[in-house]
Amino acid sequence: MSILLVLTIATLLSSVLCKILIPVAQRTELLDTPCERKQHTGRIPLVGGLAVYGTMLILSLAVVPVNPEFRLFLVASSFMVLIGALDDRYDIDAGLRFIAQLLAAAVVVFGADVQIAQLGNLLGFGVVELGVFAMPFTLLAMVAAMNAYNMIDGIDGLLGALAMVAFAGIFILSLSAGLALPAMVATILFGALIPYLVRNVGVKSRNIRKIFMGDAGSMLIGFTIVWMLIMLTHPAPYQELWLQQGREATAIRPVAVLWLIAVPLMDMLAILARRVLKGQSPFQPDREHLHHIFMRAGFSSRQALGVISALATGLMFVGLVLEWSAAPEPLVLGVFVGIFVLYLLMLKNIWRIVSWVRRKREIEPAADNK
Repeated sequence: MSILLVLTIATLLSSVLCKILIPVAQRTELLDTPCERKQHTGRIPLVGGLAVYGTMLILSLAVVPVNPEFRLFLVASSFMVLIGALDDRYDIDAGLRFIAQLLAAAVVVFGADVQIAQLGNLLGFGVVELGVFAMPFTLLAMVAAMNAYNMIDGIDGLLGALAMVAFAGIFILSLSAGLALPAMVATILFGALIPYLVRNVGVKSRNIRKIFMGDAGSMLIGFTIVWMLIMLTHPAPYQELWLQQGREATAIRPVAVLWLIAVPLMDMLAILARRVLKGQSPFQPDREHLHHIFMRAGFSSRQALGVISALATGLMFVGLVLEWSAAPEPLVLGVFVGIFVLYLLMLKNIWRIVSWVRRKREIEPAADNK
């Protein structure tokens, strides 16, 4: 089946599922209600993630060769979606959610032997092998990815846009490496996100009801992205799902992963560091994320969405160029760390920057009116 056909079917199927699930959400009270931290208008159905999951499940079973390892991924992702939906409905304890995330990750780590065994030649002294730390590191990476995408879901369209950037990067790298199957899976998820993004950002029409992704969707997206990236960076027996010729190769070097998820990763690391330094719980939600900073600087939510999405896309393409040019891995890591340090310095001086941006935005209209 062609990539374009899969994309079209995924988009249409996700759109139909959104339409079906909205009244179900209204009957079951699977709705997001405004509060001090959530400043939207009205009660919004939390069905975006369920539609994406349904599309992924149906089309993966239809077009992706299913081996035992892939089945375990589907089982783990189904469990994660169930926990996310329960969290959306009943607001379960953060500790319980963390345990559930660990269990879902453990299913693929221990059941399918999916693990980050090495980090590549990060420091220039040879491949960094994780050895006995491979499995705990993989569990940590999976849980971190789920929470990174959950944390970034703060303004309309942002989670969907950043997920689409990651899946686009996975698609491009998979295709350039001659790996059709991961490209197909990325296409399914990219297409499934399109109807969600249309409904989430908002189109003025009586027939198009606004929806949110919900924790079910954000955790599914983070889990799926990190699972695919592990599969693409680590040749192993389970990778036969991707490598139809039976050859052992990697689509990308491990360091390239950082660039595909740069914005959610940097945002999460900065937020967690700030909370810990303040003596706060790492799980305590706040309004200090990158998108909140843009909003306080006077940007509208759509302007913030556009700028952050462009930033994520730009970083993704930087990563692609560095990967395709076979730049030394220490250099690739060094550039990424340098950008992250600049981001931290920006956060440290954020109030000065916000004040400067506000003054500039106020002066420009005044100058235009003279």
